[in-house]
Amino acid sequence: MRFHLIYPKWEKLPGQTTFHLPPHGPVVFAASLPAYVDVHFTDENVEEILFDDTVDFVGISMMLTTQVKRGWEIASRYRKLGKKVIFGGISTMLHAEETMQHADAVFLGESEGKMQEVFDDFRNNRLKKVYNFLNDLPDISIVGSARRNIFNDALYYHKGTRMVDLFHASRGCRYDCYPCAVSYLGGRKFRPRPIDKSIEELAGINNNRVFIVDNSLACDTQWEKDLFKEMIPLKKNWCSHTIEDDPQVLDLAAQAGAWYVYQAIFDTSDYIKERIKRYHDYGIAVEGTILLGLDDHTEDSIKKLIDFLLEINLDLAEFTVLTPFPQTRAYSDLFNQNRIFDFDWNHYNAGKVVYHPKNISVEKLQQLYHYAWETFYQNESQNAKMFKLFMKVINKEIDNGTYKPRSKSVAGKSFGRDIIRD
Repeated sequence: MRFHLIYPKWEKLPGQTTFHLPPHGPVVFAASLPAYVDVHFTDENVEEILFDDTVDFVGISMMLTTQVKRGWEIASRYRKLGKKVIFGGISTMLHAEETMQHADAVFLGESEGKMQEVFDDFRNNRLKKVYNFLNDLPDISIVGSARRNIFNDALYYHKGTRMVDLFHASRGCRYDCYPCAVSYLGGRKFRPRPIDKSIEELAGINNNRVFIVDNSLACDTQWEKDLFKEMIPLKKNWCSHTIEDDPQVLDLAAQAGAWYVYQAIFDTSDYIKERIKRYHDYGIAVEGTILLGLDDHTEDSIKKLIDFLLEINLDLAEFTVLTPFPQTRAYSDLFNQNRIFDFDWNHYNAGKVVYHPKNISVEKLQQLYHYAWETFYQNESQNAKMFKLFMKVINKEIDNGTYKPRSKSVAGKSFGRDIIRD
């Protein structure tokens, strides 16, 4: 059976990186398909879709809200060719009711152990409109290695340099953050994969640089330590969301190749300042993630927060405006208060204000978003700061003998010149 799996394109924000990373959701999903399924994968962000009328079945995997309208367009094109289309992925789950109007089927939940049923139904011409497994999570131990061979590696090099591959060691999250939909998608229970399976998958990734995409590694201290211990011999360099602010954890993370972490910065407290310092003490860089537009934010408090960021020696910063994605507490609150004025999903990109803030105008928050980017990077560009991070990891790879240049550039120097020009 020929199955065309598609990852729709999405428009990047000004200032975002020009390169693309290999998507994670589609390759994890592909690993759960029956063995007889012949998968052809297209990431529309790096290659054109060839609308092939010889395929048997079409799947559209969507992660971001800004992909959904394009996903619907792709489905319409294929359905006009007489092909059945099934949707899955995070934003399918967040926009399920609307997506049903554009699909022959939608799959909600995690796919492991479930796809045999779906494909049997398709082959027997009894495809259901909805496969809802949101409350039927699979045993985490059956989650296998992602099927990365479905995508073209060469499409994810930038200036002759391989960036990062994506990997996950756990699912679920015990936290319930205001703007986040994870508790709806994967439950409030932290579900770590067996460490031996995670290590096996990591060892099989043909890239020294990995982005561990788990919602939070800081959910189980002993598991976190055990994972990092087992990662040390792999000599990978990795970035992730927050890890625990514990000396033993930080030490093991550094030994295991922690390159940089994303750290939410929500105030100007000494706690945040000291936390950034401790990461740096262990040689771990920090990209601050800063959410603007919460109800306690004013113009003055946002400007003070940006001034604070310049004082604490962040390696990078990423600014977003509060975006009320469906199935989040933010959406529920703002919708019930009649404060959302824009429901064009293409605008839900975390860089456009789509609701009425409490203490400032829509226009002022939009201005402050741009002011934050411009002010933080006024003395050194984002690309220059990113180049420093890459040279740090490239030099480390040269020292330990794991550096694998694709081009003839020496130690990534031509990449460095190009990325700064970009």
